[in-house]
Amino acid sequence: MRLSTDPAGSRPAPGAGGFDGAVTGTVRDGALDLLLGGACVGCARPGRLLCPGCRDELPAAATPAWPTPVPAGLVEPWAAAVYEGTARAMVLGLKERGLLGLAGPLGSLLAAAVSCELPRGGRVVLVPVPSRPRTVRARGHDPTRAVTLRAARLLRRGGLDVGVASLLRLRAGVVDQAGLDAAQRAANLRGSMRLRALAVRRAGFERRPARLVVCDDVLTTGSTAREAQRALEVAGLDVVRVAVVAATPRRISPAGHPG
Repeated sequence: MRLSTDPAGSRPAPGAGGFDGAVTGTVRDGALDLLLGGACVGCARPGRLLCPGCRDELPAAATPAWPTPVPAGLVEPWAAAVYEGTARAMVLGLKERGLLGLAGPLGSLLAAAVSCELPRGGRVVLVPVPSRPRTVRARGHDPTRAVTLRAARLLRRGGLDVGVASLLRLRAGVVDQAGLDAAQRAANLRGSMRLRALAVRRAGFERRPARLVVCDDVLTTGSTAREAQRALEVAGLDVVRVAVVAATPRRISPAGHPG
């Protein structure tokens, strides 16, 4: 099909052989697919990584997402979505396939998990859960940090005093969590996280106290979140919440309580 170069005034009116606004989006998505080979991770529609229909179906709010069993002392965890369907495809698309365009919509979900029913007032610092350096190098990016930065940006636009600080690092010897049960994950992560002293100093908590929110992409057993919380609290920092994009299906607790 040959594209017209006629000025706008000579184009046919909608319904008279031309394309109206509703069709233009479809044509644009099709053109993107032809150029980039892209498709929606949710429904496989050619074009954008997340089509308007799948984006509109994403949750706008979050809910408490207690793991079962609950790691002792875990602060309240919140998740925007269940880890299935489109949400799962988005997380894996960014993390495993390097689809960087998904960081934005994932950031929107994380922002909901951070802010939903969070008391207003005072500074909030989002602390992304650290990834193994080898994994970050292999992927070429740090998806959790990228999504956390997007979430903070959205929350600042909403008037919240929110920042991001990568305060944690992993010690050597931590293995991949995939395939481990709750007890194995807890054992693998016990004592695995350390504070990055320079990052803590730069955050200026002595001058400007803050409430900290531990941020991750997915909550499964809660072991990772609990270890991050422990490492921060050892330094006297105030961790008030865990926020994740999604939680595995059995972790969602509609009543907002453990169990």
